[in-house]
Amino acid sequence: MPSSPLEPVPPSRLLSCSVVVPVRDDARELEGLLVALGRQSRAPLEIIVVDNGSRDDSAEVARGAGCRVVVETEPGIPAAAAAGYDAARGEVIVRCDADSRPLPGWIAAHQDAHARHGASSVIVTGPAHFRLRPPCGAVLAVLYLGTYMLTMGAALGHLPAFGTTMSMRKAWWSRVSADVSRRGDVHDDMDLSFQVGPTEQVRLSLKARVGMSPRALRFRRDGALRWQRALSTLRRNWRRQRPWERWAARLARATRRERRADRGAA
Repeated sequence: MPSSPLEPVPPSRLLSCSVVVPVRDDARELEGLLVALGRQSRAPLEIIVVDNGSRDDSAEVARGAGCRVVVETEPGIPAAAAAGYDAARGEVIVRCDADSRPLPGWIAAHQDAHARHGASSVIVTGPAHFRLRPPCGAVLAVLYLGTYMLTMGAALGHLPAFGTTMSMRKAWWSRVSADVSRRGDVHDDMDLSFQVGPTEQVRLSLKARVGMSPRALRFRRDGALRWQRALSTLRRNWRRQRPWERWAARLARATRRERRADRGAA
């Protein structure tokens, strides 16, 4: 008898997990993340820290904590993250940032979501809050993430992945990796989200929640660069398929599925 959404998933059905963390000159934040990962209720198969040209002791911190260190010389998060995904040995790749602070059930939440929803759910993503005094952290996160989810959902035709807390099946990454940009002028999680096909799903797990640094709110310093990367990501992927074409393909797939269900019920 299949598990209901509220029941725990039997351990025999759980997929092995590799955690991938791209990092550059962020040793102190990385230390905090690795402490949080050490407190997980289910340990990952491995933690891969991708050193993207750090001049501080980020790589030494990672090695000291028992992580695999992968060196990626091409600058930028897209290349660093992809190098970690390529190196991952787990059946599920779980991604976060050095400033992510996952709760103890974070890895378990990603494992359970993939086991529960099946192979068609290629990405699982979660919410986040800023590490600020409440309620500011939660309110600002709703505005920040809500804007991202709504605007990108409209462009994609489905829920987008959020790189601060997301996971994907290694087999799916192997299929789409050649189509993913490794250039530094895109947002890697946005670009990855565009690879999700009309028969595939991105799932939201509220239990896969993390805290994150408020440095993402430094709009005066980094806002223009973020907008440039967002526009570059959209231009790159809209050349392949326009938003209305993505929506049409997904809706057509849903209609065919409903018709098959109706014929089966008859």
